[in-house]
Amino acid sequence: EVKLMESGGGSVQAGGSLRLSCTASGFTFFDSDMGWYHQAPGSKCELASTIAIDGSTYYADSKKGRFTISQDNAKTTMYLQMDSLKPEDTGVYYCAAIPGGDCYAGTRGQGTQVTVSS
Repeated sequence: EVKLMESGGGSVQAGGSLRLSCTASGFTFFDSDMGWYHQAPGSKCELASTIAIDGSTYYADSKKGRFTISQDNAKTTMYLQMDSLKPEDTGVYYCAAIPGGDCYAGTRGQGTQVTVSS
């Protein structure tokens, strides 16, 4: 059974940092591109960042220069280092297979809450 589990969310003040982790079981990132989705309160699901099997990365314009996506060598844990956090970064972050998952369904974790206060 494929499972993804996020951790590392929390509450920080604007300008602070958090590091999200996504751990996979029954699955490795050798099998799929992976990504982080962000769902802000009352907003649609946004693709925040992706990392391909070949290691190439993508960042949404709103996250570029502040977020860094990475994976461990075993390709069972993915990270999202979030620096210079802004209140608009508040929301639930989901790790997901790309394609195959998003905020709502598919191969994704249960989500982790990030709250950034001004």
